[in-house]
Amino acid sequence: MSAPRSAPSTTGERVLRLWTRLSPLPGGRWLFNRILGRRVPYSGSLGAVVTHLAPGSARVVLRDRHGVRNHLRSVHAVALANLGELASGLALTLALPASVRGIVTGLDVVYHKKGRGRLRAESRCEAPPADASGEYVVTAHIFDEAGDEVATFTARWTLGRREERRGG
Repeated sequence: MSAPRSAPSTTGERVLRLWTRLSPLPGGRWLFNRILGRRVPYSGSLGAVVTHLAPGSARVVLRDRHGVRNHLRSVHAVALANLGELASGLALTLALPASVRGIVTGLDVVYHKKGRGRLRAESRCEAPPADASGEYVVTAHIFDEAGDEVATFTARWTLGRREERRGG
């Protein structure tokens, strides 16, 4: 008889375990994205699709459609910011040590050109040290189908020690 597996202790561990289990299966990525959209409703409303996840790395794709467009027939600036926040947040969440938690305390977006067509946000970050505290910056780059950078998204996180939960 095998020993029972303990539940992952952090959000990042749970997300990565779900991705690892579902993504190779037929329809598994679709199911993962549905679950993610239900667990994070605001980000889920964007309709973006996670195509790659690893600790410190995420790629998220957004299809250009009427619901994310502005009056200039391009993807709305806030939809681009949401796409960058999703990619950078996933990358950092999966990289956080179990002893560290974080919250976004600032956002910055630089728009380089109108976003049209299928857009891809990519984010990579180093894992913070196990005793990390203070500000931590994570960037996501958003590209169009031609490979041109449409926007650069930067999130400032405040990191600190995770409080241990006590029984009871």
